[in-house]
Amino acid sequence: MSKHEHKNSSEGCNHEHNHGIFGRNTELYFSILSGIFLIIPFIISKMVSWDGYVYFYMIAYFFGGYFTLKEAIEKIAKKQFEIDFLMIVAALGAAYIGSWAEGALLLFLFSLGHSLEHYAMNKAKKSIEALGELSPKTALLKEGNTTKEVSIEALKLNDIIVVKPNSKVAADGVIIKGNSSVNQAFITGESIPVDKTAIVDNSQELDFNTLDNHHLVYTGSLNGNNVLEVQVLKLSEDSSISRLIKMVSEVETQKSPTQRLTKKFEKWFVPAVIILVIALCFAYLVIDETFKESLYRAITVLIAASPCALAISTPSAVLSGVARAARSGVLIKGGRALEDLGSLDTIAFDKTGTLTEGKPKLTNIISYNGFDEQTLKQLVLDVENLSNHPLAKAISKDIISKYDLEVSNSAAEIGVIQGKGIQALYTSKKVFIGNEALMSDQGIILSEEVKTKMYDLLANGHTVMIVALDNELIGLISVMDISRETAKGTLEKLQEIGIKNMIMLTGDHQNVGDAIAKQIGLTEAKGGLLPEEKVKAIQELKKGNRKIAMVGDGVNDAPAMANSTVGIAMGAAGSDVALETADVALMSDKIEMLPFVIALSRESKRIIKQNLFISLGMVAILIPATLFSFANIGIAVAMHEGSTLVVVLNALRLLGFKLK
Repeated sequence: MSKHEHKNSSEGCNHEHNHGIFGRNTELYFSILSGIFLIIPFIISKMVSWDGYVYFYMIAYFFGGYFTLKEAIEKIAKKQFEIDFLMIVAALGAAYIGSWAEGALLLFLFSLGHSLEHYAMNKAKKSIEALGELSPKTALLKEGNTTKEVSIEALKLNDIIVVKPNSKVAADGVIIKGNSSVNQAFITGESIPVDKTAIVDNSQELDFNTLDNHHLVYTGSLNGNNVLEVQVLKLSEDSSISRLIKMVSEVETQKSPTQRLTKKFEKWFVPAVIILVIALCFAYLVIDETFKESLYRAITVLIAASPCALAISTPSAVLSGVARAARSGVLIKGGRALEDLGSLDTIAFDKTGTLTEGKPKLTNIISYNGFDEQTLKQLVLDVENLSNHPLAKAISKDIISKYDLEVSNSAAEIGVIQGKGIQALYTSKKVFIGNEALMSDQGIILSEEVKTKMYDLLANGHTVMIVALDNELIGLISVMDISRETAKGTLEKLQEIGIKNMIMLTGDHQNVGDAIAKQIGLTEAKGGLLPEEKVKAIQELKKGNRKIAMVGDGVNDAPAMANSTVGIAMGAAGSDVALETADVALMSDKIEMLPFVIALSRESKRIIKQNLFISLGMVAILIPATLFSFANIGIAVAMHEGSTLVVVLNALRLLGFKLK
């Protein structure tokens, strides 16, 4: 759900009720039953004449008023008189003067809007639970030459833990033995597993915040194919994943702007109506009329003043907007997100899996020194096919699919040169594929032409590898996490509808971010950001009351989403945590839905304002009309329920919304 949690507090009518006989959705089912028992007598009256309708209305009263009465009692105990209390009194007043149908309809509409809002925005605190699941529950603690399994809570600072291949890291720390590729995408957002190496000297006191990232590992990150020994530098409660949980938790109690506005209005309006109605009951003492006439006027004013249309003006528009978005594969988690989306002027994007595909793709194979290009492709395929590194797998897969080649098994004896590349034998000749440092170690000189091409590719966000055979450079290969096909068009559409600033916040290198930003038309790119740095960037962007959306797909995006005005998660590629934490989820994983959902939000805001004007305007007309007997109870109920119907029908227009 969004950043607000339905707590049984004194603020607002959004509560988390104790589960009833139907479980978490009892309130919704009670509302539906109220509607059924409201409709039954209407249907029967069309077929037969019968005087027992009131019994159905009484049952409708019970189901429609149960949770409303419960909330009213809870608030009265706290000396609060709000709309739910007024609804109950109005319904009882309607029953007293024989208008059972109007009272039942009043309770049904109010309870339906209230319960559906709860249902649509139900959160169940899954975000915190999902975050906790990312962290291992146990660690392999090294004691001398043996290891034993202990809970992560039992770990102490400077303990040594062993991380086996393809298992999760159990604590934030520094590698003191071993080298491996570690997938830390959920923390840093980096699209490619990072080569990690052991620190040379661990005899001094080590500070996690000042050490080189190439020696550090994070709780919950996934180790590659080698065994690591890690010195614990942070306890469980201080780990990176724990900080994520804390940051998400801190911003989950905010309410919708319209809810806050309505709440302020309720605080003076409801008590004022109660005082007025009580005073009117005794009007016969000062004017020439009977007690029955005074009571009739008081009940009529109460019916007129009961803000039923006001109570459902926002929920009905919210629910219609949410339903329309859902039909297009967009999940909007409640009124706050729907309203805030319409006021955005800035959108921040994560890179990996959001603006890009999230998977490295082969972008170039270039032959040099007269080496045959087809032979180069075959050589690279055979050598990379022997490696388990994610980049090697991506290269092999793309060569096979792009160039219609098959593995010829001409390579053998592959070896990893950690942090530099790989070596192997190809047709009994030594092959090296890796970075510039690897070539330097082997005494292979790069020509200016090769260096220029390599640096150009690096500046444009590519990861570049040099290929050498028999101590001679024969080619370059490059891979890149390429942008989504629809990203550029989506950003152009967002600009057309008034989004002024579009910024990338990524854990990847700055040059990678700049390259993608230039390709797709972003305003700005900020690279090399950890989760807490993304949060700081969002907070900086929010200065001056700016409305910011954060669009992401990974767990590392969760704190930034939670701190933004609206958090938007990509669906199919997104993690459970991001989906639970975000206010909006693009379930079909189509970033091109962003312009639609923002335009829908703006239309929803416009309709909410119209509904508030209609509902408050009708109350403003009816109160003096009934007070001075210009309108009897029949007119009051007709106009009151008519305004309710107009508000609902106006909100239902959102179901047919289309982006122009």
